[in-house]
Amino acid sequence: MNLFFLLFILIHGLLHIIGFLHAFELVEISQLTYEISKPIGIIWFLTTISFALAAFLWFFHQEWWWIPAIVALFTSQALIISTWQDSKFGTIPNVIILVSVAIGLAVWMFQLHTYQEIKNMITEANKTESTIMTKEMIQPLPIPVQKWLTNIGLIGKETIQTVHFQQKGTMKLKPEQKEWTEAVAEQYVTTYKPAFIWKVTMHMFPLINVYGRDRYVDGKSQMLIKISSIFTVVNVRDNEKVNKSTLQRYLMELPWYPSAALSPYITWESINKYSAKATMNFKGVSGTAIYHFKPNGDLEKISAFRYKEIDEHSEPIECIGEVVDSTIIDGITIPTKLNVSWMLDGEKFTWYRLEILDVKFNRVNLSKYP
Repeated sequence: MNLFFLLFILIHGLLHIIGFLHAFELVEISQLTYEISKPIGIIWFLTTISFALAAFLWFFHQEWWWIPAIVALFTSQALIISTWQDSKFGTIPNVIILVSVAIGLAVWMFQLHTYQEIKNMITEANKTESTIMTKEMIQPLPIPVQKWLTNIGLIGKETIQTVHFQQKGTMKLKPEQKEWTEAVAEQYVTTYKPAFIWKVTMHMFPLINVYGRDRYVDGKSQMLIKISSIFTVVNVRDNEKVNKSTLQRYLMELPWYPSAALSPYITWESINKYSAKATMNFKGVSGTAIYHFKPNGDLEKISAFRYKEIDEHSEPIECIGEVVDSTIIDGITIPTKLNVSWMLDGEKFTWYRLEILDVKFNRVNLSKYP
């Protein structure tokens, strides 16, 4: 479908070159009844270029593709009106492309707002200084947690203040769903004041994407999901259940920023020699997660009772994150492939299989943010 839309824009744009050829009498086109001056012919040619530029920017996922597209559309329609009898049917593809441009503009505005949130969050976090992790710092923690942090190479490394990574995966929204939905996400995390922003694009329909943004800042959360960045299907903010569930998500994702295990907001309690409970209290909200370790000290999985639904009758359900594979990033081993599941009526429903890529500790580049 992406290739089809690319060809649709290109072919529509190329048809405008007829006006240029007619104006400069390069080709005799008997079907055209209107005379076209050479200056107007050049505008027909430039419209072709604008459509081609917009098509290639769109194909290569540049968020601002709509800018040359909207210039091309307005110019194209003005030219069509001036030669209405000959080119009136060109209005139909213009209307189709205009709908896509409206979606592109909405996506750009959605991303712009999210980027500003990210910039504010990271700028504040960059004011804090990192320290060097020592064996003495982890001694108050339960033995399995100490072993895990030592195994992953955290000792002697700087504490992690900010994290940025790309994420790709596949999702299922319901157990009966047969096909997996592709998802591409990006996440930013700060640890001095626990916070994260996660933005995702889900390819659920041909030519139509679903955009989501989970935000956890200052102890408050917002879950926002939009179709084509226009139609809002979920918008829940500062809800008691969502705040707690999002706090627990931060706690479960802590292995991506493991020095946060020593955060003053988090306390640890030993369960047995292979597991420990982490409890986080922040801004009046509390949540727990259980860390399960292998005999060699490596992390195996994390579980927490979280809210899958947010209606008034919903109850916490066990959520499990299982480590599938790990990678060394800047000398620290972190999970990079995981399966996330809900326990529904005693059955494990794996709804998200993910891989994280391009991890950056303490060096988030803000130059691309307006």
